[in-house]
Amino acid sequence: MSLIVEVVRSGFVESTHQARMLTVDAEGRPVEARGAVHVPASPRSSMKPLQALGMLRSGLRLEGELLALACASHSGEPFHVDGVRKILAGAGLEESALLCPEDYPFDRAATERGRVYMNCSGKHAAMLATCVLNDWQLDTYLEPMHPLQRAIRETVEDLTGERVAASGVDGCGAPLFFVSMLGVTKGFRAFPMSSPDSYERKIFDAMSTYPEWTSGTDRPEAALMRALPGLMLKAGAEAFDAFVFEDGRAGTVKIEDGSQRARVAVTVAALRSLGLDAPELAELASPPVLGGGRPVGELRIR
Repeated sequence: MSLIVEVVRSGFVESTHQARMLTVDAEGRPVEARGAVHVPASPRSSMKPLQALGMLRSGLRLEGELLALACASHSGEPFHVDGVRKILAGAGLEESALLCPEDYPFDRAATERGRVYMNCSGKHAAMLATCVLNDWQLDTYLEPMHPLQRAIRETVEDLTGERVAASGVDGCGAPLFFVSMLGVTKGFRAFPMSSPDSYERKIFDAMSTYPEWTSGTDRPEAALMRALPGLMLKAGAEAFDAFVFEDGRAGTVKIEDGSQRARVAVTVAALRSLGLDAPELAELASPPVLGGGRPVGELRIR
């Protein structure tokens, strides 16, 4: 049975959202499974760590903040944009090589628009750098049959232990692979549970150490990772979240109607079901419903 998220205003339930949630303990055993966690889902950008792993396995050499940026849905803050340009410059490329759409950054203070500001540009820059290292064609790097995308698909199937149920096109133009929440959770557990010198562990260390680089300074994803050191979390469009803690506790969340307002609250519930909590999570767990600029209600989960 799915979770229900109620939006309560002035004591009245004015909206509800259904959610799927899966959590597993440090041994990978299910702790809580709500909804159809075994059927194919659309993880969207939650798959970026797996995509980055496919690139590292294909020869990409990024470290620290820039590796975290390759896994990011970034806010387009100046340090994000500078990082994307560094990845491109390291491969001898200009911004014009990016094939992600032009966009405005998430950062509300920004006014510029372009491909480098698009939230997936770090991933795209890393994809291009991987192609340069392998002498693969650049202008078709988003095609499903391109050697890069075949390598990424093989990595996704390897980590999830599943055959890709279906494929599509993500918002940034890259191939999107549909697998179950069980598979995504299994895949995320591989990152901290691999050997210290593995590519998986390099990604885990980069993302958990530099949370602002995987999302943004003021984003809830970064707030969760700062509050729970040792957590790697990646959000995806249409309200998907995947996370893993350093000891192997892990989980996935999907809000059925794609509502972002319910996503973080359910993710906090998932973390708490595994005993992962901190004072900073209180407001994220039950964000206020505002009326006239002041709190008049809340989100609650049942």
